[in-house]
Amino acid sequence: MEKFCEDIGVEPENIIMLVLAWHLKAANMGFFTKEEWLRGMTILQCDCTERLQSKLDYMCSELSDAAIFKNIYRYAFDFARDKDQRSLDMDTAKSMLALLLGRTWPLFPVFHEFLEQSKYKGINKDQWYNVLEFSRTINTDLSNYDEDGAWPVLLDEFVEWRKAWSAS
Repeated sequence: MEKFCEDIGVEPENIIMLVLAWHLKAANMGFFTKEEWLRGMTILQCDCTERLQSKLDYMCSELSDAAIFKNIYRYAFDFARDKDQRSLDMDTAKSMLALLLGRTWPLFPVFHEFLEQSKYKGINKDQWYNVLEFSRTINTDLSNYDEDGAWPVLLDEFVEWRKAWSAS
């Protein structure tokens, strides 16, 4: 994978690699199967490195489309998860959240700090999906957060933690 990234001029940790994996419908992080590669490159109409490089800007622009981003975000959960686990381990979850939300969600650094200090050892799929919704709909000052809403306990605890932290 490192050689491939070098060939196309992209760091392995760049979000574009996640977008490419999504396009290829890759099942596992770290490598592409021959079948995933051939199917994906056919769909992308890429038969050489140069063609793939020419598509990278387009793939990056897809992150600006809310519906496509949501699909990539949801895909990332299963892509990054150990297949014998139902949840993402916390270190992987924090890394993936940083990759996906770190540049766009103003509360991400605070949420990351909360996760660092929390008792949680992982994030399940429901929590993962709801973090995106929370990041898109809740104001930075949390003023529109409804305590009686159907948020996972993880997010209720984050709001309580943030409000307690802000009050001190």
